[in-house]
Amino acid sequence: MKVFVAGATGAIGRPLLDQLLAKGHNVVALTRSQERAQSLAAQGIEPAIADVFDPDSVKAAIAHAQPEVVIEQLTALPRTYSRESMTAAAPLNTRIRLEGGANVLAAAQAAGVRRYLRQSIAIWGIPGAGLADEETPLVLDASPVVAAESRVMTEIERRLLETSNLEGIALRYGFFYGPGTWFNPDGDVGQQVRQQQFPIVGNGDGVWSWIHIEDAAIATVAAVEQGNTGVYLIVDDQPLAVRDWLPAFARSLNAPPPPRVSVEDALKQEGGADIVYYQTQMRGASNAKAKRELNFQPRSLEWVVDTTVALG
Repeated sequence: MKVFVAGATGAIGRPLLDQLLAKGHNVVALTRSQERAQSLAAQGIEPAIADVFDPDSVKAAIAHAQPEVVIEQLTALPRTYSRESMTAAAPLNTRIRLEGGANVLAAAQAAGVRRYLRQSIAIWGIPGAGLADEETPLVLDASPVVAAESRVMTEIERRLLETSNLEGIALRYGFFYGPGTWFNPDGDVGQQVRQQQFPIVGNGDGVWSWIHIEDAAIATVAAVEQGNTGVYLIVDDQPLAVRDWLPAFARSLNAPPPPRVSVEDALKQEGGADIVYYQTQMRGASNAKAKRELNFQPRSLEWVVDTTVALG
């Protein structure tokens, strides 16, 4: 199939292009840079030069490419995972998701694209017992940043799944780890853990769902080829509480055990309510649908062996 990728330079974009090529797809990748266009062409990928904030240029690029499928992975996330960097990046990240994404979606619809896949987020299912599934809404009553981001993603999913004349698929990914991500030995969180700057807050009961960046790319290509309209949770088999995964990550780095911080002390920090949410209220997610419909077979979290979490 001919597949058009918007957001091909991010953490998932690079392995996604590799997987699409490996499966024999004809790939077109959107870029603003002539230099990047030359690099893509050298990889056997057709470059399409356009600015996602310029709807006419996006419309022309997709009309020229005439793809059967569009994959939208647009984000503007920083290389460092800190309160300061995330806050600084938030306005552009929100704009590129809402405005840039709307331009790509409208252009795809105008060009008669058959199938459209969009990045979403698995980690913000409404808190509750057990694992969230595809029917679980994203949480809108939460700490400030979580609530704001969930509203953005809820709107993006609604916009996609209500668009007529194309097959819309929202892929809710878990926390990325692996090469090029924050959660890698050479990534920013790896450095924070070594420096004991990433503590366990309170009881560390928040349950995080993970996905290796290459498995996320593999699942995305499977959804291109055989996914059904709707939502898929793309996470691994092992959702883990912070109190379990964080010490294991530290051990894998030969780092000291992570420090512990009380909820009260965490709330005194800037953005403390969001920190507390992530550490104590996050809900894990189920990959049963992806395994059933996409033959999804994710690898085990590489720094955890024989660690389980009780999900009552």
